[in-house]
Order: sequence, then C-alpha cells, then structure tokens
Amino acid sequence: MNKIKLITVALVAIILFMIITKERDGNSSLIELSSHSTILAFGDSITYGFGVAEEASYPAQLQKRTGVRVINGGISGEESSEGLKRLPKLLEQKPDLVILCHGGNDIIQKQPEEKLKANLTQMIETIKRSGAKVLLVGVPNFGLLGFKTHPIYAEVAEQTGVFFEEDVLPEVLSKNEFKIDYIHPNEKGYEIMVDAFVKHLKFI
Repeated sequence: MNKIKLITVALVAIILFMIITKERDGNSSLIELSSHSTILAFGDSITYGFGVAEEASYPAQLQKRTGVRVINGGISGEESSEGLKRLPKLLEQKPDLVILCHGGNDIIQKQPEEKLKANLTQMIETIKRSGAKVLLVGVPNFGLLGFKTHPIYAEVAEQTGVFFEEDVLPEVLSKNEFKIDYIHPNEKGYEIMVDAFVKHLKFI
C-alpha cells in the first residue's frame, strides 16, 4: 500500500512539473518589452508601406497600437544584400526588437537561395550582436501555386533560434481584399500584420 502511495505521489509530482515547465516555456515564447522600448521594423517595400499613406504602414500602425516607438526602416525595391549593408547604421538607434521582413525582392528576381539564406543569417547575427531581439517574418515564394512561405525562412529561424512569424504574409497576400497589388498589402492587410506581430509581444 505504501509503495502504491509513493508511486502516486511521484506521478503527481511529475505531472505538476510538466505543467509548470509548459507554462514557463509558454511565457518565454513571447518577446518581452517595456513601455520605453524601441522597435525597428526593417525590410523592403512591405515594411515601408508601399501604396498606402504613411500612417497606414504597419510600423505606424504598430506604434499606435503598442504605444512604443517604432522606427520604419523599410526601403522599396531593396534586395537582401543591400539591406545587410544598411542595417548596422539603423542599429545605432539601439532598438530592443527588430522585426525583420526582408528578401521578397530576392525571391521575385530569382536570386540564388543560398545567397538569401546567408544574408538573412548575417542580418540576424548582426542584430543579436547589437543586443536586440529578432522577430523574423516569413516571406512567400510568390509562386504560381499560391503564397506559401518560402522554406528558407523556417530554416533560418530554426538555425538562429529567433522568434518566427510564418503565416501572416501568406494569409494577407492570398486574399485580394487585403492587398493593393500582387505583392503589397493595403491598409487592412497591414493591420492584420500588426495583429500577428502583437501576439508575439509581452509588455512588462
């Protein structure tokens, strides 16, 4: 009887440990920021907000939603090799988080996948060295069969251990009511992007 009680107690202890560990892991899956934090939105035309008013871009909407400073570091038409060179200057502003949404022009221009992967990885390493956290945004492959996120992004996220938003751009760009053309969201599309990004954040 005592043996059965000991086994029961051990099992309960194991279950409680698993629950506590799961809760801890769940909390650690969020990016912790404060009201004084700065976010750098870094990327190309989707970050810049091509085709919409400045206040409708996702960085502007994100700043309004969260109340923290959000720097719009997007440049239309930029490829990842150019972004890699431009990034260090922006990091001098000491952001706490960088939302990295880059590589769409590489994909459209059919640049070598190995080059894109290397550039994204180097960007992430540069950001980490600055002390900021990274939220990598998966970019669609813009193929004829839909807007599934290019597999390179999941590979980079796994290898670098950064936070990863894989689904929002395919969700937005696969529906005409959320975009102004084939590759650019409209105001509602940018709002949906903000919804997705905010889910990764925890303000303390």
